[in-house]
Amino acid sequence: MIKRIIDIIASLIGITILMPLLVVVALWIRLDSHGPILFVQRRIGVDDKEFLMYKFRTMKVGTPEVATDKLHDSQNYITKLGYYLRKYSIDELPQLFNVLLGDMALVGPRPALYNQYDLRQMRMNVGIDKIRPGVTGWAQVNGRDEISLQEKVSYDLIYLQQQSILLDIKIVVMTVFSVSSGDRVSEKRSI
Repeated sequence: MIKRIIDIIASLIGITILMPLLVVVALWIRLDSHGPILFVQRRIGVDDKEFLMYKFRTMKVGTPEVATDKLHDSQNYITKLGYYLRKYSIDELPQLFNVLLGDMALVGPRPALYNQYDLRQMRMNVGIDKIRPGVTGWAQVNGRDEISLQEKVSYDLIYLQQQSILLDIKIVVMTVFSVSSGDRVSEKRSI
């Protein structure tokens, strides 16, 4: 309950402070390429239930809906502006609205795509599906898309077993340092 209250307050503060940036990015996306400003994607939340996750659109219209690491030559699908939005994780900012709505937490396992059946099953097998997915998480700061699904689930399980406000703060701080440097992958660390 405390975590949810913190998520609501933090997302409200974040949305309020970042609103000028959100508006500028939205206008820039509109000028940069054809298509919608937001990318709305089916993701998996608590108890393996679907929800719609919001991101700024960084890919060209018509890109296949699969994990980026599964796209052949994914750089060809990214818009000019999208490269920078992804590099600094600015594309993730609309997820603050998902946090406010209760679909996501600030910290938790990243929500799987609806069609990542193997990842969904692996998470259900160990109970990770019982916690709210996050904008960032322990697997995110320990490898993101460069690690295998088994490694992601291992990191998510560590998070599930050791959840605490202090661990969430550590993950947020690690995320901020990673994002501010433009480094989408941090070196692997232990809790």
